[in-house]
Amino acid sequence: MNKMIMSVRINGQPANLLLDTGSNQLILDTEAAELCGVRPSQRGLRYIRFTEIQGQSLPVGFVQNISAGSMNFGSSLVTLRRTSQADAGNATFDGVLGLDILLRYKALINCHTKLVFFKVDQAQRINLGSVAASEKFTRVPIRREETGALTVPCSIRAQPTRLLIDTGAFVTILHESFVRSLGLVSESTRISAQFGRGTSKKISAAKLEDLNIGAFKVPREKFAVAPLPQFALQQGDTKIAGILGMDTLYICHAIIDLDGMNLFLK
Repeated sequence: MNKMIMSVRINGQPANLLLDTGSNQLILDTEAAELCGVRPSQRGLRYIRFTEIQGQSLPVGFVQNISAGSMNFGSSLVTLRRTSQADAGNATFDGVLGLDILLRYKALINCHTKLVFFKVDQAQRINLGSVAASEKFTRVPIRREETGALTVPCSIRAQPTRLLIDTGAFVTILHESFVRSLGLVSESTRISAQFGRGTSKKISAAKLEDLNIGAFKVPREKFAVAPLPQFALQQGDTKIAGILGMDTLYICHAIIDLDGMNLFLK
């Protein structure tokens, strides 16, 4: 199962959150939020705060306390979203744990073991690079775009581009027109996917033998191909060619270091 689900307590109530580096913020399903005593700020309708995600205006609530295991994250703003508007296959989780908390606590995410470590002492710096090098990991620098998205450099057929790191995406998906521009042929599948509020898109597959993420050569395999929406492709002034999802991150033993802002692959 290509998901990282974290058991948390929100205002003392149990909940399951999808760990999602593709989201800038903590998001809760409205029904789960009500069970946890979280509602939009209500001092008259005109004072309810809203935030925009993928062109959609969503209400913002306030969590008094959120914790996971022995880690206490304290209070936090939370975006509220109805189940029907959430990602497909969300029956196993109540929302997403996004980059607002992950970056605040300099999370270290092991995508293969599916363990997450949070930094308690912000002054202490861990030199993960030397340890990773001794274990034959390849370090790839992560860049945070002006939209907040995390991207890494990659190349396909020697064509340089960037991929968005998204642990909330179950598979790696390359943009259809980019794949075609390289002369690669994709095969149709019976799978479809929905991006944001858009209609479902058919997924095809293409076999790549020369995908490199930084200096790391990704094992040859088939990758999903689909016409990605503009909100995913355009990250500020940066155009990306695809989404680096959990299937590839798992296979490549990925470690996402949000303290040193590096991606380690093996």
